[in-house]
Amino acid sequence: MKTIAFIPVRGGSKSIPLKNIKQFCGRPLVYWTIKAAVETNTINEVVIATDHEQIEAVVNSFGFNKVSVFKRNSNNAQDSSSTESVILEYLEARKLEENDAFILIQATSPLLTAKDLGAGIRVFEEHKYDSVLSCVLSKRFFWNIKGDPINYDPYNRPRRQDFEGTYMENGAFYINTVGQIKDYQNRLSGNIGISLMPEYTDVELDEEDDWQRAEILMKKYLFPVRSQKEIKLFISDIDGVLTDAGMYYSENGDELKKFNTHDGMAFQLIRESGVKTAIITSENTELVKRRANKLKVDYLYQGKRDGGKLSAALEICKKEGIEIDNVAYIGDDINCLELLSAVGLSACPSNALEKIKNIPGIIQLSKKGGEGVVREFYEEILVKTL
Repeated sequence: MKTIAFIPVRGGSKSIPLKNIKQFCGRPLVYWTIKAAVETNTINEVVIATDHEQIEAVVNSFGFNKVSVFKRNSNNAQDSSSTESVILEYLEARKLEENDAFILIQATSPLLTAKDLGAGIRVFEEHKYDSVLSCVLSKRFFWNIKGDPINYDPYNRPRRQDFEGTYMENGAFYINTVGQIKDYQNRLSGNIGISLMPEYTDVELDEEDDWQRAEILMKKYLFPVRSQKEIKLFISDIDGVLTDAGMYYSENGDELKKFNTHDGMAFQLIRESGVKTAIITSENTELVKRRANKLKVDYLYQGKRDGGKLSAALEICKKEGIEIDNVAYIGDDINCLELLSAVGLSACPSNALEKIKNIPGIIQLSKKGGEGVVREFYEEILVKTL
């Protein structure tokens, strides 16, 4: 028996056009559920079913293993099409074993993790359920349109801590077998079990406001903090991080750069927390020197290309008596790759080079270079390690 994860993603969303590949926390939305499925050891295959060439290209660009694309029929990708229709289309085309486990994952559930999927698979296997769905425990009081209470007695209102609550389907995943899906023409059947997920995963991504709320929750609960050691040195690149990577020139030919004042305050906050600061850049200009002086950084290394950035960071570590694991660094381009891969805590702007975004464990920030990425990194990530 093998386990297959199936993620249907169509291109025809009306509320948020092409929402399945819209940027969510620095990545296309579908990236997060694919990542969760790929990282679940007990899942053997991850299938993305789409009718849209652009979505297919984005999925292929991730370079994940275990992932393949199924080109779904456009008739099963309409507003009126059910998810079951594309599942059955795939099962008819694939001819899988009847007892293979089949996990339907909704791409609009970016807060789903490999831990959640692993827990759901264990519930399915260990309790011998026919099918399993993910839910959250809601301790809210529900009523119907007639004014009748659904899950509590309003004349004996319980305290929240005494209220058992109601299990609410969050739409993240459903587990069944291939044979039963074919027999019942449904994602769920027979004796159904519940796999509980955290309450914050109840978010629906139907409108722009939902998107903003979900991104806040993602950053709060799920953004990875790779370093297990105390951060004692923060390093930033210049172009593409502290600036927008644009090249500006005056009529006299003077080079100009645009910096963000929020980043300036971030450097001050980092310094006041007792962490040393540094700038390491491949550029070598008086302008950068003046900006570094303004920021009061402890170290400035210019003209560092290729492996020079890592060498400069190691030199600072030696002077400070720390290890490279004690370093946090934000970079965006190929000449940052070596240093980003070595430090204890690495991050990049949302518009960083794709190869940089694929560094294992790197934190992808929601802001672009020059938009205040250092401030975001400090407030959302670094402050939690200090």
